[in-house]
Amino acid sequence: MTYRVLRIIAYAIVKLTTRMELVGAENIPHAPPYLLVTNHLSALDLPVLLLVFPHTIRAFAASKHKSNLLFGPILEAARTVWVRRGEVDRHALREALNVLKRGEVLGVAPEGTRADESHALQEAKAGAAYIATRADVPIVPVGLAGTEKIKDNLLGLRRTSVRVAVGEPFHLPESGHVRGKKLLEYTDLIMQRIAELLPMKYRGVYAGERGDYSG
Repeated sequence: MTYRVLRIIAYAIVKLTTRMELVGAENIPHAPPYLLVTNHLSALDLPVLLLVFPHTIRAFAASKHKSNLLFGPILEAARTVWVRRGEVDRHALREALNVLKRGEVLGVAPEGTRADESHALQEAKAGAAYIATRADVPIVPVGLAGTEKIKDNLLGLRRTSVRVAVGEPFHLPESGHVRGKKLLEYTDLIMQRIAELLPMKYRGVYAGERGDYSG
């Protein structure tokens, strides 16, 4: 399966199962490289993003999904960057940086996992900030709402209202070998940019004003 075929399948899935509202289309960069950061609600987030963004997205996915008979081939077709969860996967980080160095798009869910039953933002890992400071490319925040309902509504033969909000691209205040507390601060900054694009019930631990939130 090629990426082009995957995009066609994604288009069919999204069109048949959702009523999608796209906000901030003008914020999508004309060309890569850039780092796409988003919340993660459902396995169907990827088809939605494939429909919205015109550029090939290389996204992180847990290596355990590689052997999944359904999602494994799909994620391979999407040229996924496989990552070992629960540890610092330096190989995956190097591959992620190489994606951006080659002038491509890297997609990251900074929380490192799918949202829990509340569907609200959880405290994020520092991986996205680490990559952003090393690569020094634009960061494009995306807020997804409604994709967590697609599966249940599909069983009831109902289409789901999905909102995709794309924020203005931004850079972190500094680049290079940033570590420790600064990296955590920049992680919160990235998450706040995502939170600002979401309805309040999805903002979770990042529900406060910028600079005044837990995390």
